[in-house]
Amino acid sequence: MNTNARWALAPAVVALGVVLAGCSSSSTPTPTATRTVTATASSDVTPPTSASTSSSSTPSASATDNAGGDTGTGAGGRAPDANASRCTTEHLKGAFAGQDAGASNVDEELQLTNTGTTDCTLQGWPGVSLVGDSNGTQIGQPAEFDRSTAHEVVSLKPGTTAVAHFHYVQADAFDQATCKPVTGDGFRVYPPGSTTSLFIAASGVKGCTAGNEKIFTVGAFH
Repeated sequence: MNTNARWALAPAVVALGVVLAGCSSSSTPTPTATRTVTATASSDVTPPTSASTSSSSTPSASATDNAGGDTGTGAGGRAPDANASRCTTEHLKGAFAGQDAGASNVDEELQLTNTGTTDCTLQGWPGVSLVGDSNGTQIGQPAEFDRSTAHEVVSLKPGTTAVAHFHYVQADAFDQATCKPVTGDGFRVYPPGSTTSLFIAASGVKGCTAGNEKIFTVGAFH
């Protein structure tokens, strides 16, 4: 090849070298290009909203979490004071309820309600006697204690009630000549541990004025 031909081919060789160099550089991404791709990918991720974050975390306390519960013992949820003083007749009201009569047998609830302004307690069996003659004269034997009943301390808030099972047999079920039944005016009731009594009116209850028949039975308060 003569000298003129070699100089004619030189520009073509240079151009081909430039093309090959360009292809080689485009096949290997530069670090700058890599960082650009990574940044673009991160910017496409949508961060979780506050709502989705809350739903996956522990719920916060609601406005009612600190509200007091109701223990079932009265208004405000306050439990009665088990260490309160013993209930006295000055702050108790008595009643009988739930009469269930059958074959001369009567089952009732003897109820004592705290009418005072402070808590008080009852524990044990009340003394109960039928009275009459409009002057509190006792008729027959007082009620026997049903010792099989539990007698834990019953704490009463003001306005709440303790009950004891009360059972009696109508005096008409006994021999009339031996029993000599008389209708009473009501019952004299001594709260457990008390030396003073309260009167609970009751109509149609008969007791024996003679003999030793045990007509009345009372359980412990609960």
